[in-house]
Amino acid sequence: MSFEELRERALATWREFSAPKEPRILITAATCGRAAGAMDLHSAIEQYLAEKGKSATIVEAGCLGLCYTEPLVEIANPDGPSVLYGPLTPDDIPGLLDGHIVKEAISSDHAVAVMNGSGVDGVPAFADLPVMKGQVRIAARNCGRIDPTNIEHYIARSGGYGGLAKALQMDPKEVVAEVKKSGLRGRGGAGFPTGVKWEFCSRSASDTKYVICNADEGDPGAFMDRSVLESDPHCVLEGMMIAAYAIGADQGYIYVRAEYPLALERLNNAISQMRASGLLGENILGSGFNFDIAIEMGAGAFVCGEETAMMASLEGKRGMPRSRPPFPATSGLHGKPTNINNVETLANVSAILERGADEFTKYGTENSPGTKTFALAGKVVRTGLVEVPLGITLREIIFDVGGGIPDGKEFKAVQTGGPSGGCLPASLLDLPVDYDSLTQAGSIMGSGGMIVMDEDTCIVDIARYFLEFTQNESCGKCTPCRLGTRQMLNMLNDITVGKGREGDVDLLLELGQTVKKGALCGLGQTAPNPVLTTTKYFRDEYEAHVGDRRCPAKVCPALLTIEIIEDNCTGCGACRRVCPVDAVSGEKKKPHKIDPEICIHCKLCYETCKFDAVSVE
Repeated sequence: MSFEELRERALATWREFSAPKEPRILITAATCGRAAGAMDLHSAIEQYLAEKGKSATIVEAGCLGLCYTEPLVEIANPDGPSVLYGPLTPDDIPGLLDGHIVKEAISSDHAVAVMNGSGVDGVPAFADLPVMKGQVRIAARNCGRIDPTNIEHYIARSGGYGGLAKALQMDPKEVVAEVKKSGLRGRGGAGFPTGVKWEFCSRSASDTKYVICNADEGDPGAFMDRSVLESDPHCVLEGMMIAAYAIGADQGYIYVRAEYPLALERLNNAISQMRASGLLGENILGSGFNFDIAIEMGAGAFVCGEETAMMASLEGKRGMPRSRPPFPATSGLHGKPTNINNVETLANVSAILERGADEFTKYGTENSPGTKTFALAGKVVRTGLVEVPLGITLREIIFDVGGGIPDGKEFKAVQTGGPSGGCLPASLLDLPVDYDSLTQAGSIMGSGGMIVMDEDTCIVDIARYFLEFTQNESCGKCTPCRLGTRQMLNMLNDITVGKGREGDVDLLLELGQTVKKGALCGLGQTAPNPVLTTTKYFRDEYEAHVGDRRCPAKVCPALLTIEIIEDNCTGCGACRRVCPVDAVSGEKKKPHKIDPEICIHCKLCYETCKFDAVSVE
């Protein structure tokens, strides 16, 4: 079957999906939606339809990005508005379907947005939602909008595999030139120009070359790659194929962690569909281009996100980085030229070839073109997957797209780039989010984790947490990372329990710089970033922990004093009932007391008291 025939068939399928002859119910059932109860909604919908004798098409889509209001359901009647509803419970389903499907009326109680046009009856259009106004979706263009198990949806909605078909009509050098023209930089962390990397590999003479998709997403709080793979696997697979054609590779591997079972399921399904459609294997689309893809599961080692450690793992060895040069472009997997890109990079490649480099460079900045996905998490109102033009400020992402800090709390810091990134303070909220600006501020873009912290966050404890993660994940091969991060962690542990000594902060800085300069791979080189940035921007908190034996955020248990204020205590007993160690004593309707020898500083009494009778200092 030719690509034109494949596309015509896909367009017919998409027309039926877009203009359904019977009610269509789309459930956002990626991992985030399932964790929130999407599959329970699916069961409730099927039960309702069976009991009412109704017929409807049910589709499990991927992540729409609105994780803060999951689980979500989109309902469309023939010739009517398609409306997104959420958050929902199974108990909401009968009334919701009675209203929308039977009575053909929008249920205002749970309506979030109209998906197929302008707002209706006070329900805004999807594009007009505050969370969407600052977004431009390229990598996430199909997320939550298609059936990720149906290749025809991908082909029809966004010109899927049109980029591959176009590339196969070009000389491989022209494909590389188009990617270079786009200015696309690697979205996995380092930000190296993608087209330049391809060019290096294409120039390497070899009878065998490899393309690897790095899907080993291991940053705490990050879920960008997982969401794309679960929601639109074909955009990544198409990007791999374009890369393979450009550099002359005939074998590809997707290295994805085993903790992503849904992503693995949808990737395997997508690869099977590609083979059945003539888009994978021998003589693809009659072009003479041969290429195949295999999936390899990683065991969850953070260091295997580093490309040389990943290749070692793929070769069946222990995942440990090696010195460079030689670089993978000349000597990579099995000693052959290898090109490695992450999930989001490849998702952008498929769009760039289909739409053209000029369309991509309409967004972003001169040195950081295009868009970037972020896993917006932590103390922010609208958590979720967002994709914004590079060059947008931190303030715009956190407060305009993310809705700001919940419960009237003050913004304190944002961690960009995962555990290897840095904590940036309120004074840098107007910093543009691009590769160069973040690096100058002491942080990194990373793969796109963005964790927001409010006034109740202890910066020293946060630095300790991230350093503990990177120290645990260190492969141990090089001394600076193996021993340096351990010594830094020991010092941070001492500081947070009141055992810090004068000069510790300066020693932490010295150690951090030594590890940064001496470590073998990117994990070790960036591991000190949380400490280096927090000591730079929040030095006063470190000094309070060391000099005053005090945690300003009232988080570090060993530095807290918890007492009951007798004049405020009514003797209600609420604090006594929640204390897990029976440290609270007192008679009913008389002031209670806390035994400091027993108290474990869990603060449950403080959080439970309604009379401001518990003091935490």
